[in-house]
Amino acid sequence: MSLKLFDLTGRTALITGSSRGLGRAMAEGLAAAGARVILNGSNAERLESAAAEMRAQGFDVLTAPFDVVDEAAVLATFARFDAEGVEVDILVNNAGIQFRRPMLELDTADWRRVLDVNLTAAFVIGREAGRRMAARGRGKIVNLGSLTSDLARATIAPYTVSKGGIKMLTKAMAAEWSQHNVQANAIGPGYMLTDMNQALLADAAFDAWVKGRTPARRWGRPDELAGLAIFLSSEASNYISGQIIYADGGLSAVL
Repeated sequence: MSLKLFDLTGRTALITGSSRGLGRAMAEGLAAAGARVILNGSNAERLESAAAEMRAQGFDVLTAPFDVVDEAAVLATFARFDAEGVEVDILVNNAGIQFRRPMLELDTADWRRVLDVNLTAAFVIGREAGRRMAARGRGKIVNLGSLTSDLARATIAPYTVSKGGIKMLTKAMAAEWSQHNVQANAIGPGYMLTDMNQALLADAAFDAWVKGRTPARRWGRPDELAGLAIFLSSEASNYISGQIIYADGGLSAVL
């Protein structure tokens, strides 16, 4: 087997929520594998800073500053890609938010906000990318799930439901688009060292719980998702679709 199976040269990858954190790490991994990457975020200044840093490493980087929940902006962005001849071969639906509150105290507006960012946006952006991939007869979609795609934890119901939905959205994409040579899969990260988890990292009791509960006895690093993102974006995964692969230090494998 040739390692060329993992070569992404000539491919263009759009990674949502990629100015920092997991999205940035996966974008750098895909770029290192040869892809031209399109960074996305709603903060234009932070986005341009991330793009400049990656270009300084010799990577081919474009930017697409839009809010993933703004459907009109999503449609306009894909229309611009069409006009400019930019073909998205790989979509990584990474953008997401967290909101912690017991369900009995949870406002419907906060529930909807999390579902809109984490799940509905993945559907809308996936639909637009999928339409074009299906027409070309090839494409890769990588959705970001979570341990909570399968397992619940108190106080994060909207996040848990959204990530469970990502698992099933991935399967629905595979059911409809595999016939067009478009593979859709998901990554389920465990507890990762990201800005979103800073409050948890600062909580000594929670930090100890994560390390004690995870067989690897540590938090994951964002760059540890890069290899999986490359695999699911490459020809090496051409007969894999509708799956979620957990990168969680073994947490989901044990009681």
